Amino acid sequence: MKKYLISLFVVLVLVGCAGGSTSGDTETLKVFNWGEYIDESVLTEFEQEFNARVVYETFDSNESMYTKLQAGGSYDILVPSDYMIQRLIDEGYLQEIDLSKISNLDGLMPETLNKEYDPEMKYSVPYFWGDFGIVYNKEVVDKNDVESQGWEVLKNTKYKDSLYMYDSERDSFTPALIALGYSLNTENEEELNNAAEWLIEVNSLMNPVYAGDDVIDQMINESKDIALMYSGDAAYVMTENENLDYYVPTEGSNIWQDAMVIPENASNPELAHKFMEFITRPEVATKITEYVGYRTVVQEVYDDMVAPGGMFEGNVAYSTHSDAKLEEFYYNAETREIMSRLWTTIKVAH
Repeated sequence: MKKYLISLFVVLVLVGCAGGSTSGDTETLKVFNWGEYIDESVLTEFEQEFNARVVYETFDSNESMYTKLQAGGSYDILVPSDYMIQRLIDEGYLQEIDLSKISNLDGLMPETLNKEYDPEMKYSVPYFWGDFGIVYNKEVVDKNDVESQGWEVLKNTKYKDSLYMYDSERDSFTPALIALGYSLNTENEEELNNAAEWLIEVNSLMNPVYAGDDVIDQMINESKDIALMYSGDAAYVMTENENLDYYVPTEGSNIWQDAMVIPENASNPELAHKFMEFITRPEVATKITEYVGYRTVVQEVYDDMVAPGGMFEGNVAYSTHSDAKLEEFYYNAETREIMSRLWTTIKVAH
């Protein structure tokens, strides 16, 4: 969910046949995915193996993806996040998957299967997963402050003017709701109002900068010392700057998952099934996770990544966090409307 994204909408048309030409038998697969969320070389491999042409487009949020789909956009593969998949299922935008056509399911991590948003895995095949936490410069920020205070460290005035908040209502509400002892999926308007007040207090005490994709380079360059960040981005920045560390407060956070789905109006669902099977092959999953930095869903690949000598050995952002109380997001239209209204108030108060 929530990732090292490019800010411009990009359309990549990748043709794998020699000389850039295709035969009359070539099939087309249209994929809509997050920016910087795949190693493009695997798309070329897919094209060559299946005599296919991949039209690859990117989005920068679940909501922008939904808007494009709602407007009639036609794709064979989407890669939304958990709560958005739940919404797409509820609203009839997805078709069921024939899991018998995907031979690698037994190799997926058990933690990523049969999630609440799709408990019988009728509509989705996992792509990446992770959590949400705090990236901090351990040369400046006291590790004990982070681990003893948890989300409340975002109010520690020792670090005033050195905080990046996430410019996303759902994600920025995460520390507030957890710090106050509430569920991430609360439907209680009073609790949501209290969380908004918590965030307004952060604004008052800390003078934070609300950042998007740019937070990644900014933290690598040590422009500030604390940032809210997805685990995949955190894993990446930690490989680029050894002074950075990552912590998921034990009192709770969000555990998210992005998955491949096939829209109801897909033109080539058969090829979409082949793409899902291809992406979950260990050798392909290895290339993608090494390129992107997000936690793979393939057990064999995950074990290799965190093993001695693995690319993410010792990287606490890549590894799982069994000591934290992690909660999935669920979609609720009424709650989303309340949160959006409060988010406007929070940003105005900044």
